Amino acid sequence: MNILRGSFRPLRSFTPRSATASCRVASLPRTTIARRTFATNSEEKPPKPKASTPLRRTASASLPIRSNPTPTRSSIQPVFTLTTAERYALGRLPAYLPAGARSLHDAWWVPRWGADGAEGEVFVFGNGSIVCWGLGEAEAERFARDVVSRAKAEIAPLREPETEDLEFVMDPSEKTRLQGDLIILGQTPPPESEETLPTELPPSVLPQETLLARYAYSQALARSTALSALEVSLENYLSSMAQLPDSLVRLGRPGLGRVALVKKLGELLKFRQGLNLNRENFYDTPDLYWAEPVLEGYFNALSNALEMKARIMSVNDKITYAAEMQSVLRSLLTETSGHRMELIIIALIAVEVVICLIRDGPELWHMVIDDADSEPQTHEKRRVH
Repeated sequence: MNILRGSFRPLRSFTPRSATASCRVASLPRTTIARRTFATNSEEKPPKPKASTPLRRTASASLPIRSNPTPTRSSIQPVFTLTTAERYALGRLPAYLPAGARSLHDAWWVPRWGADGAEGEVFVFGNGSIVCWGLGEAEAERFARDVVSRAKAEIAPLREPETEDLEFVMDPSEKTRLQGDLIILGQTPPPESEETLPTELPPSVLPQETLLARYAYSQALARSTALSALEVSLENYLSSMAQLPDSLVRLGRPGLGRVALVKKLGELLKFRQGLNLNRENFYDTPDLYWAEPVLEGYFNALSNALEMKARIMSVNDKITYAAEMQSVLRSLLTETSGHRMELIIIALIAVEVVICLIRDGPELWHMVIDDADSEPQTHEKRRVH
């Protein structure tokens, strides 16, 4: 990603990344979204392997742009996305944002962020994601630490932040589009409505003509990393439930108490709510794009390249499987509870019988004995008469 400040100025050089390197990235095996963690101690953790997102598999499509620079084309710069929480309380951020930051539709837009002459822009979305244009991982983490964390805007922070990194290039002679794993910022039609792009925007390090295009791509990236965080949490949940079928096979019982099972069910309902029911869910198209078909095209192009629909369906299928398993466990617990109640009722009846025998037993015994003694006397009197 490049920074525009009077002229094209690269934030960092990507010239070593040649066509061969891009092909190598494209051939990586498919895994999950790339994830890294903030350093929390002096011992550096080994970096996680570079993930091959759906975009990486189409990286070869961007080779003509990468390998054939033109006078009108800027150098390649990064787009880095960082998700640190399930959601952000955006209302807590204004007091901690740098000067010039302003609200832009569903996000906060920071037109300048960086240090030592290396500046970029930042979008902060309510789904817990930060999208940085022209900045790398270190600056994204610094923004999360110095702004978001200080504002205490994180709701349900993640144990491991989720990240995704792409690249962009600016070329006024070409149309704005997504080509392979490279975003090209160029000619962008004006918005349909004058209200879509606010007036009197503060100066930024990137052209204002492509601001809405960057916003649309940023929102798609933010959703992707937020979904990745949900996928990881769901995988951890399913791993915690993986031993239950084996427990049924070996022991004939689920190995979870009623309270623990209800808590697990609550976690599952929370996953489904976050995926389908929250205001910032993964199904609905943001309201902005209903009136802006060009921006909707940018948003959908990146969402489709990230296979959002397929990933959402996969998550829903896993949630459905987990719900079916929990339904079986609830049935088993209900049967076990019913059997236990029957035993308790039988025991109570037996105790009551014992108490009655202890309390009224002697009297009943004397009545039986007296009846037995009176029967011979009665027979004797009948013979006499």
